[in-house]
Amino acid sequence: MSYRKTLLGASCSLCVHSLRALLAFSLCCFISGYSDKDRAHNLLSKYPVIDGHNDLALRLRIHYNNQLSKINLTHLTRVATDISRLRAGHVQTQMFAVYVLCGAQHMDAVRLTLEQIDVIRRICTEYPDFELVTSTQELRDSMTKGKIACLISIEGGHSIDSSLPALRMFYQLGVRSMSLTHSCNTPWAESSTNYYKVFVRSNNSLTTFGKAVVDEMNRLGMIVDLSHTSFETASAVLSHSKAPVIFSHSSSYMICNNPRNVPDWLLQELKDNRGLIMVNFYSPFISCQKKATVSHLADHFDYIKGFIGAKSIGIGGDFDGGTSFPVGLEDVSKYPVIVQELLKRNWTEEDLADVLRNNFLRVFEEVEKVRNELSWKKPSEEEIPLTEVANKCRLELKQPIIPSNQSPSLKAKGLNLLFLALALLFYFFP
Repeated sequence: MSYRKTLLGASCSLCVHSLRALLAFSLCCFISGYSDKDRAHNLLSKYPVIDGHNDLALRLRIHYNNQLSKINLTHLTRVATDISRLRAGHVQTQMFAVYVLCGAQHMDAVRLTLEQIDVIRRICTEYPDFELVTSTQELRDSMTKGKIACLISIEGGHSIDSSLPALRMFYQLGVRSMSLTHSCNTPWAESSTNYYKVFVRSNNSLTTFGKAVVDEMNRLGMIVDLSHTSFETASAVLSHSKAPVIFSHSSSYMICNNPRNVPDWLLQELKDNRGLIMVNFYSPFISCQKKATVSHLADHFDYIKGFIGAKSIGIGGDFDGGTSFPVGLEDVSKYPVIVQELLKRNWTEEDLADVLRNNFLRVFEEVEKVRNELSWKKPSEEEIPLTEVANKCRLELKQPIIPSNQSPSLKAKGLNLLFLALALLFYFFP
């Protein structure tokens, strides 16, 4: 009897210990899960996101014809970006892209670019949550004031119509970054894709005028963006630019071999340049498929960190540009999700602070430093040869040749002689 009691007691004791262990394990799991989420939000409160690429302006044109009077940007459907979701995602600085379709090249690209700059400037000045900024100091000040800072970037060098004066005027309007191409070649730089069969060249990925564009951007203090450029153009720019450059919304080619991503050899050149790859969230660039997960995205962060270090990484979500994003990362409110995933993968607070914010600030400051060092230089007067532009619609600045039988000067002379003859006739034969 005593043996059975002892055995029963031992069994009960084992059950109690097992139950306690199970409860402790469950509690740890619960606390750990909550802690990761809480840590993500706390970290984002300290280091709010600087995002390198957002195409809201494009969607405003497509859905609302840029008529801001008809919408409320605080809560907006049909898009992935509005003020309430930017706040929820801890986005403190958003680089808004001025994107004009490649079909406008040789046509009205400059006008359309001006209209898209106008709508971004209106957004960033008419809504008190936003503040238009043009420097790192203004960006830092906007955080102190609790504002969402707006930076303007041009997506595609065809927007300047191969004109350095046009580039300078865009800078005066607040543009602080430009990607050299989009999905079409320009007369002076090569795209990563060949959707448009224009300006196809061999072994000439950055022409003499292309180098002049990079030089003038360095002189102005405008960030050179290599997303959408070919590997050869990107490499040529990395060798030529005096300032650090960015890939504003690209990911790792090793993880997903899409030509919009960056191969290892270019990542190494980027590190040597002290530049930045701002990881894109678009599913086809993440998983090379239509669908992706948060884990797929985190793999890109992990790989790039392991290859060139966390100090070369930023965030370039591409929201409202792409149409398919990882499950759980469908709009700008979801940035805590990727931060939580990276925390689970043992990323340190220092690493994440760099990726979320500090790396971009460093690059922007170094671009401004190069600008200051080049302040002695006069604006470039480099012009692209008309043969390279190959645009029949481009006006050649020459006076028109007027046929002699229509010459205003000859007509005027004829009338003067006629009046003189009549005057003499009336004088001698009154």
